[in-house]
Amino acid sequence: MTIHIGAEPGEIAETVLMPGDPYRAKWAAETFLSDVRQVNAVRGMLGFTGTWNGTPVTFQGSGMGMPSLSIYANELIRDYGAKTLVRIGSCGAMQERIALRDVILAMTATSVSTPSRGIFREVNYAPCADWSLLEAAVAAARAKGTTLHVGGIYSSDVFYDERPDLTEQMTRHGILGVEMEAAELYTVAARHGVRALAVLTVSDHLMTGAALPSSERETSFAEMVEIALTAAVQ
Repeated sequence: MTIHIGAEPGEIAETVLMPGDPYRAKWAAETFLSDVRQVNAVRGMLGFTGTWNGTPVTFQGSGMGMPSLSIYANELIRDYGAKTLVRIGSCGAMQERIALRDVILAMTATSVSTPSRGIFREVNYAPCADWSLLEAAVAAARAKGTTLHVGGIYSSDVFYDERPDLTEQMTRHGILGVEMEAAELYTVAARHGVRALAVLTVSDHLMTGAALPSSERETSFAEMVEIALTAAVQ
């Protein structure tokens, strides 16, 4: 057990999928896994372990933002031996060619700052996805016929952004979408020598103002989870 995860030794799989919302972790585990059991409920951040095609998989909520994600990623890796961490979540599109429900695979993750920034000091570290996971996710998405975009995303420190100038520059430089966790996930994974990837469903669009209604989000996210599982369980 750790400060934030109440699982016993052996209850967390080496492959962990990390939605921000703990109830999305519950939904995904109950929808996709067999022999599901709850392994964490500390602070309401639910975690579940089961099997997918015979392979143990854990779904563990990570909370919102990089500081929260960093806590769970560190403990999953250091204390439970997680080897593959895949963020599954929503994002806002930042390019007009991207539509709602499209899937974005984050090859790199730009940020203004992360919880790890103090380690690097003057260095602008470039967080990136694990190639084997990225390659496998591309293949899985193409096999499903998913509309897919691969490239850089922006991990923001804030949800209610008041920097339209920054959004303009991100869009100008080809950033595909914005979310709040991937840059720290990639950094923590690199530090500990494990694999990480962010698989994201476009739930809203910064350029057009379009957004998925809440009633349609779970159905749209199922495709993303299937891609993530296929890529992670190799």
